[in-house]
Amino acid sequence: MTIVETPIRTIPPDRRAAANGVHLVARHYRKGMRVDAHMHREAQLVYATRGTMQVTTPKGRWLMPPDRAVWVPARLEHAIDMLADVEMRTLYFEKAWLRREQHGEHLTSEFVVRVSPLLHQAILALFADRASGERTALLVKLALLELHRAEDSATFIPLPREPRCRRAAEIVLADPTAAHEIEAVARTVGTSARTLSRLFSAETELSFKSWCQRARIAAAIERLSTDADVSIKQLAAHLGYASLPAFSHAFRQVTGKTPTEFIQKE
Repeated sequence: MTIVETPIRTIPPDRRAAANGVHLVARHYRKGMRVDAHMHREAQLVYATRGTMQVTTPKGRWLMPPDRAVWVPARLEHAIDMLADVEMRTLYFEKAWLRREQHGEHLTSEFVVRVSPLLHQAILALFADRASGERTALLVKLALLELHRAEDSATFIPLPREPRCRRAAEIVLADPTAAHEIEAVARTVGTSARTLSRLFSAETELSFKSWCQRARIAAAIERLSTDADVSIKQLAAHLGYASLPAFSHAFRQVTGKTPTEFIQKE
């Protein structure tokens, strides 16, 4: 069996040093583009000032509207899909810098942070300010301090590893708009509904029903991000919601916004 190693990418040559061991890269990506699975020797804070991304790691996938950023530790495999035109701003942190600044303990796993107005402005200032020195160093430290506000994002879809459970997840993700009854999915993957329910809880810390709802809302976010002319009412019906208020309530539970507010943010 051939083992394909995940490529390790270097920081792009158009980087700009923000501090000794911290680099900044600004990129524009068109909707539909994909950054294939790779890793870096450095840790990253990845943020889209405009547009929605989908970030996938071995743990799962995150939908990343402009009010969220993702922390990617060094040497962690990840891929990024652009669900809209994206203005990406990435901060690369060398491991030696993180050790010097004593920022290692809570930054060893990937996580999502809700971007506060303070973090947003700090990132914008870093990329707008060509001057180096004390101000830039303070802005970098401020951005890292804001990562202590990390949350278990509801836009995260954990991907189970157990084979039957993973196959069930793939069935749902292939058509998240369908009404997936656990009994039918369990039969398809060769187990019982009780076992599949137990596996989902153990592997994802979500019930099968809650996991399916996240997948359904993720599909809604992708549609809203890629189709400027989408009717929210028609989308709600397509996703199987009995009414527009029911869809809006479920959407707000996951994203913190109504579908209309999400479109306006985009």
